[in-house]
Amino acid sequence: MKMHRRTFLKHTTVAGAGISLAATGLIGTDSALRAATSSSTAAATVASPAAPTKAATPSAGAAGNPIGVSTYSFSRYNGERTSVLQCIDIAAEMGFEGVEILHNQMDDESNAALQGLKARAHALGMTLMGFSTHQGFLYPAPERRRENVDLTIRQLQLASAMGIPTMRINTGRWGTTASFNQLMEDEGYEPIPEGLTEEMGFTWVIDSLEQILPKAEEYGVVMGLENHWGLGRTAAGVLRIVEAIDSPWLQITLDTGNFFENRFPQLEMMTASNIPITLVQAKTYYGDGRWYTLDINYARIAEMLRNGGYRGWISLEFEGREDSSTGVPKSLEMLREHFSASSY
Repeated sequence: MKMHRRTFLKHTTVAGAGISLAATGLIGTDSALRAATSSSTAAATVASPAAPTKAATPSAGAAGNPIGVSTYSFSRYNGERTSVLQCIDIAAEMGFEGVEILHNQMDDESNAALQGLKARAHALGMTLMGFSTHQGFLYPAPERRRENVDLTIRQLQLASAMGIPTMRINTGRWGTTASFNQLMEDEGYEPIPEGLTEEMGFTWVIDSLEQILPKAEEYGVVMGLENHWGLGRTAAGVLRIVEAIDSPWLQITLDTGNFFENRFPQLEMMTASNIPITLVQAKTYYGDGRWYTLDINYARIAEMLRNGGYRGWISLEFEGREDSSTGVPKSLEMLREHFSASSY
């Protein structure tokens, strides 16, 4: 039976218990996870994956927002490629509180490797707070969509094994633009293939995500649909999907740098939705952007999020041409200016 977010929250008595299994570090395989979750059914049925409804959420007040960094930000550190483990070390040294792992950067998905990342973060006093993944559901062939459903379920399992509470997901792209560089030149716009319609795409995405929801609940990982090309290129597209599904296990990942037009009004639309934001990804572009450079008013964004009651993580995605050894610390200083307790 499908459970809507409002119904779920109405019966919630224990906030955050839904990720308790993931936090134990004892989950390494699908079968092990099933065994563990089957013995904890009672706890899972009353667990809340997120904050209360917005009407009941207090303002961020003096607490500010914790600031983390995506491993994506360290793609060029002192001119060299860095491993995820190295990214955790560097982030801790720079003074970040948490790390968001980009799935594409992982070169080992064994349980030993996953537990190693979690152990390193714990030893450094860091939180693994986000998992950024790629998938796509804009395929007319059901078997292609099923492949991506299975991929996303596998990614949820990885997040759970690392104790990560939220995972960024996408709608996918139509595939009519040959290269990502060209897509960026076209400001994320991609023509719909002949014979297909946007309505078909929304149906495919919603149906696919509804198939994944039971696993998200089982693994205790909240999916966050990002404004990230495809049907997620606009706030209206993201909101149509998450509001239609209306589940506590599908929320919003808000990226500050993925709207090319009417940026702030679209960010406001997402913040005003009854569907919570599970993570904010904050873009910066020191040294000019790799594909484009946006002038993002973080003072205004911080005020918007604060007024909306958002108390969660800010995850830096440094996308500048400057080496991350200098561009990332500059970004952290700027984000602290707007999101730390002293700025509230």
